[in-house]
Amino acid sequence: LCRDVFEVAQIISVLGSMKKEQVVNCQFSVWYPLFKKHTIKSLILPIPQNVIDYLLDDGTLVVSGSQSKHSCCHTLVQVLNCVNLLQAPEFPEFNIKVQEAINVLGGCVFPKLNWSAPRDANWIALNSSLQCQSLSDIFLLFKSSDFITHDLTQSFLHCSDDSPDPTINYELVLRKWSELIPGAEFRCFVKENKVIAISQRDYTQHYQHIAKQEASISSSILEFFRDHIQYQFPDEDFVLDVYRDSSGRVWLIDFNPFGEVTDSLLFTWEELTFGKYLTASQTQEDDGPAFRYTTSEVTVQPSPCLSYRIPRDFLDLTTGEDAYKLIDFLKLKGQQEEEESDEEGEEP
Repeated sequence: LCRDVFEVAQIISVLGSMKKEQVVNCQFSVWYPLFKKHTIKSLILPIPQNVIDYLLDDGTLVVSGSQSKHSCCHTLVQVLNCVNLLQAPEFPEFNIKVQEAINVLGGCVFPKLNWSAPRDANWIALNSSLQCQSLSDIFLLFKSSDFITHDLTQSFLHCSDDSPDPTINYELVLRKWSELIPGAEFRCFVKENKVIAISQRDYTQHYQHIAKQEASISSSILEFFRDHIQYQFPDEDFVLDVYRDSSGRVWLIDFNPFGEVTDSLLFTWEELTFGKYLTASQTQEDDGPAFRYTTSEVTVQPSPCLSYRIPRDFLDLTTGEDAYKLIDFLKLKGQQEEEESDEEGEEP
């Protein structure tokens, strides 16, 4: 019993050992200058405090910023503008800078903050895409994302340090839009500057090519790591997201802290921390990384972001907790009933 208690205490101690410095080092603006040759072209813009305040405002979802007629949220913004009892703030100077950056990057971008992208908010975007063409597109995703809110309010939530939280200068990261195939994305877990595990990034689906190309995928990822990443990143423990294109070239996508704040995907943090049950793939050398992917025999998993698809605004409507949202909803509902009545009157 004492041994079991000791092991549990050890697990809690190690899992809670992530330092604030590790989180700081995983900010996009920290690592991008070091590895920009090996990742997607991106631009970084400081976010003014009034924009941060707007993103954190828990009021009605009214979207500011100009949008093109072809932007992913143009139609939704039009609907919102019809019912907005609350006036959305405008940020003309910031809007100009953002649009200029988007144009430089080809007109379409993938947005994120210092650490996170609004992957949990794709339910609100047209075709469930995170592709943005304007500031209003970005705002719509950011204000609908718990991941973004976490960046802004709980960046150091799982850190064990007792020291004050470091001051964070929040930044809008705009990445040139690239059509990435989910089955070609992989997450690598690095401990003491050695890749100990590789997981299929989109573990909700079975991709036949991964099993067929397991050896070459692992080999190319390890070669990329040794040539371009190992001993170059500020920490020796971290998580690395990569993309392997059709030609076999590996691209850096992102860095994440080595700790429970990062999704361990097909592994557990106990396995990754203590090395339990981590065995090299049959196609790898004995000291190679464990490589896990979803097989055809395994039931395909639901997307982990599904739990984020009912926005707080909708919950407030059903409970009546937010009067402004309820008024907006009733106004929109009345509009819809009037339109339906008009359509019935026009029928032959």
